Amino acid sequence: MKTKKNFVLDTNVILHDYNCIHNFEENDIYIPIVVLEELDHFKKGNEQINFNAREFARELDLIADHTLFTQGADLGEGKGKLFILTGGEYPELISKSFVERTPDHRILAAAFVLREKDLARKTILISKDINLRMKALSLGVEAEDYINDKVTDIKIFKENHEVFENVDSDLIDRMYKGEGAVPVEEFDFHADIEPQSCFILKSNRASVLARMVQQTGMVKRVDKERCFGIEPRNAEQTFAMNLLLDDDIKLVAITGKAGTGKTLLALAAALHKSEVYKQILLARPIVALGNKDLGFLPGDEKQKIAPYMQPLFDNLNVIKHNFSFQGKEIRQIDEMLQNERLVIEALAYIRGRSLSETFMIIDEAQNLTPHEVKTIITRAGEGTKIIFTGDIEQIDSPYLDMLSNGLVYMIDRMRGQSIFAHINLMKGERSYLSELASDLL
Repeated sequence: MKTKKNFVLDTNVILHDYNCIHNFEENDIYIPIVVLEELDHFKKGNEQINFNAREFARELDLIADHTLFTQGADLGEGKGKLFILTGGEYPELISKSFVERTPDHRILAAAFVLREKDLARKTILISKDINLRMKALSLGVEAEDYINDKVTDIKIFKENHEVFENVDSDLIDRMYKGEGAVPVEEFDFHADIEPQSCFILKSNRASVLARMVQQTGMVKRVDKERCFGIEPRNAEQTFAMNLLLDDDIKLVAITGKAGTGKTLLALAAALHKSEVYKQILLARPIVALGNKDLGFLPGDEKQKIAPYMQPLFDNLNVIKHNFSFQGKEIRQIDEMLQNERLVIEALAYIRGRSLSETFMIIDEAQNLTPHEVKTIITRAGEGTKIIFTGDIEQIDSPYLDMLSNGLVYMIDRMRGQSIFAHINLMKGERSYLSELASDLL
């Protein structure tokens, strides 16, 4: 049998995943009372962390009784118990290192005291805050990140598309004729080809961009397509545009560094498909810098979110600049904005909605938690297509990283599904300066 452990949870773990108490197998979980005090401050609001705080409070109410503070509340078969640590002890060793009794230091003290009282078990502090984990380690208290939703392999975000060499020339010739597709069984890939994966096929005299189409079992030629004045500039962008325009693929993830054209391609494809979908919805999470939170900004709701949504309007203006001022495309875009068929808004306003026949683009998705991504996808009604774009190396949330953000989690879990596709853009196309800065700085 495994030796049971004691896990002490930090507030940010619960705000990250309100179901976290059910993910520690047979081990016991301890929540310092100061964590409940902190959660109380997060219960009001419309952000995901506010929702998580409320949901955890409801979950706690279902299992709470007098044993929660003494013997521990049973979490179910195969799971441990949940305890609330009410003691306010602040050991001398901690007071010498951290004089100020902040919530973080009180949580650290609770873990330290529990470890000293229960030497028979290993006590581990679980926190998304690397600084608190370092403080714990300095005092000899074991500390770990919450890894339940961490992705173990991110090499697909570092690699380019696959290239298959020495393909039979006749197969490539056939792909340039007729409908441009050949059954997958006729290729010898020496590996399993994932649904909707994109690659380059090369023979001794020709090459072709291709995609595995899961619905038909065919390897299909991928052609460069121009949408609303935007034309792909490299193979990855060509693959991305092809995936974006395929109505059979309901969920697309586009990753890549800044300047690779992720959002611009998605927006151009959405406008190209405006007759197919009732609405185009562009959204991005609001990540405040410094103290410039929404409450500090003047104006009404739309004026408050405008600075955060400006990058999306910038991409729209890039598309507009491809046409004359009096062109029909400009009039079409303006009419869509006026009639709210093209909507740009903050992600906070999506919760609770059901979005049918909508082309939805979620920008900066690397700043979302796995639960937030799940919440967004579950808003999709019939006929809706969702596009997530993001750069996993530019994460603004202090409690997310390259392995735990919602974008990589979603890609990892959705791989192999016939209605999902992922493309990684490698080459920056914004400008030589942008590409140089992205690589060197």
